[in-house]
Amino acid sequence: MPNPLSQVSWERVRQRTSAKWREFPEDVLPLWIAEMDVDPAEPIRKAIADALALGDTGYPAGTAYPEALAGFAKQRWDWDLPVGRTALVSDVMLGVVELVKLVSGPGAPVIVSPPVYPPFYLFVRSMGRAVVEAPLRNGRLDLEVLERTFRHVKADRPVYLLCNPQNPTGAVHTAEELTALARLAARYGIRVIADEIHAPLVSASARFVPYLSVDPVGLSLMSASKGWNLAAVRAAVAISNTDELATLPEEVSHGPSHFGAIAHAAAFREGGAWLDALLQGLDENRRLLQDLLAEHLPEIGYRPSESTFLAWLDCRAVSDDPAAFFLERGRVALMSGAGFGSGGEGHARFNIGTSPEIITEAVRRMAASR
Repeated sequence: MPNPLSQVSWERVRQRTSAKWREFPEDVLPLWIAEMDVDPAEPIRKAIADALALGDTGYPAGTAYPEALAGFAKQRWDWDLPVGRTALVSDVMLGVVELVKLVSGPGAPVIVSPPVYPPFYLFVRSMGRAVVEAPLRNGRLDLEVLERTFRHVKADRPVYLLCNPQNPTGAVHTAEELTALARLAARYGIRVIADEIHAPLVSASARFVPYLSVDPVGLSLMSASKGWNLAAVRAAVAISNTDELATLPEEVSHGPSHFGAIAHAAAFREGGAWLDALLQGLDENRRLLQDLLAEHLPEIGYRPSESTFLAWLDCRAVSDDPAAFFLERGRVALMSGAGFGSGGEGHARFNIGTSPEIITEAVRRMAASR
């Protein structure tokens, strides 16, 4: 199967009306938001087209989505996902909000490990909860910092919000790291909620370990949204190792899109070949970006990750605010590292989920902007 990242021309992708392509003027190369420049996998297009032809435009029902995810999880991760302990939610972050409310005490803080996905801060604070940081060390979980943080947080059932794999560093947490985290959480009465939206995007050189495979009281949120570029048709699956999802408010089930559930089920059930071609293309793009930066911008630190379609660039030798710097001088839009919490200063996130030609042009513009 051809590389999905090389199938969409610049002229055609420029016609898209999503946020990626409409946030900035036309002369800006947009590599900021987590949206790939790909066409949908054929099984997804067929599933949505068939639903439209049938007039199947109502509300979602049944367990087709979690069953498809369970089949994918068994095949890819050798994990038996508990279909009977799942719930459909509208998307991962709104699912996080509902799970935080479900398992934590009123007003209990939420612990995160920055640099991490900015909505972890935005959504938690919009709930009126405090965010407590337990920063990564060299891009990975720091178990000593986690233990110290867990020990000092005094509240009714606080929550640790895990990003697995990590956005933006791309770290794929190991079984040993996750097992140690689960033990710490149990010792200090912390509930762990894992955002595992990037789980399908782990390269062949690493092994994804579902958090629920190591924590008997863990909770997880998974979705096909990132792996198959389906932000427009939102849906996600909340998963528990206990029966507590049965107590979610009934209105939570009203949020998922029926088209979303159909599209995501098709992705997990029939989109494996497309995903494998994408993963190979992402590996090639990581190597390309590494080579281009080494040649043209050696002062920028970059370590190719084992997951996601996002690159985390250390630009402190270039600017304190590299996203603003490269936007103004090079007309390249990156995601500012400042919003990712402690450790994000002087960094920028670069989206490699695009064609090699666009990556090459972006680095050329960035180099010329110095």
